[in-house]
Amino acid sequence: MSFGAFTSGLLTGLREGVEAALIVAIVLAYLARTGNARHASKVWLGTGLAVAVSLLAGLVIFNTVGTLQEPYEQAFEGATMLVAAAVVTWMLFWMRRQAMAMRGELQAAVDRVLTEGTALGLAVLAFTAVIREGIETSLFLVGQATSAETNAPSLAVGALAGLAIAVAIGYGFYRGSRRVDLRAFFRWTGIALVFIAAGLLSHAVHEFVEIGVITIGTATAFDISAILSHDDGIGAFLRAIVGYSARPEQVTLAVHLVYLVVVLGLYLRPVRPPTPGPDQRAVPTTR
Repeated sequence: MSFGAFTSGLLTGLREGVEAALIVAIVLAYLARTGNARHASKVWLGTGLAVAVSLLAGLVIFNTVGTLQEPYEQAFEGATMLVAAAVVTWMLFWMRRQAMAMRGELQAAVDRVLTEGTALGLAVLAFTAVIREGIETSLFLVGQATSAETNAPSLAVGALAGLAIAVAIGYGFYRGSRRVDLRAFFRWTGIALVFIAAGLLSHAVHEFVEIGVITIGTATAFDISAILSHDDGIGAFLRAIVGYSARPEQVTLAVHLVYLVVVLGLYLRPVRPPTPGPDQRAVPTTR
């Protein structure tokens, strides 16, 4: 088993899994508090469908890669990693701004479903809330799996372990536990995902260089393979986690460094809380 791929999958499954688990926990806790716990099965139905669709989407994309011939395989792999990095980057910033109002928005949505719609609307609510996290996770893991090549099984095991921990955190939140500092948790795992996304982006650029789509800056920036090879040991671990390369092309290195500087700088900036709506002003936040 590759420890680097396992750790990368663990971080991804943990971060994205916690977001989905918190959404489900907030809805279930609100139903219990308002005397509507009998509708919890609808929430689980929507959650289960969202997980199934996300898993199916990931399997279809991953298996599609293996059926393509060169250079289409490299092009598809590069595009998958590019999309995964873009989606995760967008979701990190979206979650960063919306997190403080998430509980109020979900509770307001539950109220609308129970008063204006049918209880089955809870299944739709849970599905739409969880599918966003599920599809994002599937895309990100497929992007990591295509870059990890033979380490894909280790990545999958790590992701499952991360999701299991996420479920435990969600259950603890539902039961009223406050032992986990969610603000710090999301901040540090978000930083880790920025580094992972940078690795995916640079690996995507490398794939495009290999098939001749990118022809500028293709010369090797440096070669330290004799000191720290990316094929085994610590180098292989760093390659799985942050996309380390012992002999990167100039354009690959430049994209990697620019992404880290720009995205980390923006992500670590203080964020102004969103202005709550009329139905959210007295609602406590999730973090």
